[in-house]
Amino acid sequence: MSWFVPKTEKPAIPPEKAVWAVCPKCKSHFGKAAWKKAGGICPKCNYHGRLPVRARIALVADEGSFSEVFREVSYSDHLEFRDASGSYRDKVEAAIAKSGERESVVMGVCRIDGHPAMLGVMDFAFMGGSLGTGTGERIARACERAVAERLPLVLFCASGGARMQEGILSLMQMAKTSAAIAKLKEAGLPYISVLTDPTTGGVSASFAMLGDINITEPRALIGFAGRRVIENTIHQKLPDDFQSAEYLEKHGFIDKIVERKEMKGFIAKMLGYWGF
Repeated sequence: MSWFVPKTEKPAIPPEKAVWAVCPKCKSHFGKAAWKKAGGICPKCNYHGRLPVRARIALVADEGSFSEVFREVSYSDHLEFRDASGSYRDKVEAAIAKSGERESVVMGVCRIDGHPAMLGVMDFAFMGGSLGTGTGERIARACERAVAERLPLVLFCASGGARMQEGILSLMQMAKTSAAIAKLKEAGLPYISVLTDPTTGGVSASFAMLGDINITEPRALIGFAGRRVIENTIHQKLPDDFQSAEYLEKHGFIDKIVERKEMKGFIAKMLGYWGF
């Protein structure tokens, strides 16, 4: 019998049982309890980590005031799409079972420091926050209800882009949501867009950038195509901070960077300026 025993890979520790949280930016390790208590913000480099959708809602909406709407609206598998890894329907159903959500955005009526609002939060954990027919339908219906009830719209964006398994109908959600927001503005109602890490692709090219005020969290990734795609296209090296919140603020693409702990108060102040 040989003394040599091949090294085997250690089994991955399920995220829910991990003791440490690791900052994606500076790679510092912190106890999960400390990371959660800090609201997902790295105490060393101030990186604002991605928040679960319900945690984000709890952070912004007044306690007990959030009432979810349009939960019955979900995805469409009109193409019956399938690739080598399986069917689109199975993948979405797995995402629903894992997250407890039925789409990549959660909409609801709430109060923010006493100010009434239609609040939407995109969930990057649900298929990368991809923009599908259900996502666009929820946002469009939210705009219609906001107009009917004279409510401002606050939308937290987080997405990797359009959900290509739904084909052209997914891409059409860019126009659909943009038109719905135009109707909101025609009615004289404000729209506050909050771009969180990451906001890219078809979402950044449509409703995410249409706010009366566009704000973001520190160091969030915001852009359309990825850095590598752009560099290979223009054959130039991009700045290190390209597509960061700070870069976009410097070049006038967003209005303000707001720390997470100050976000609720800042939004409430804006709603107050508009008279809500």
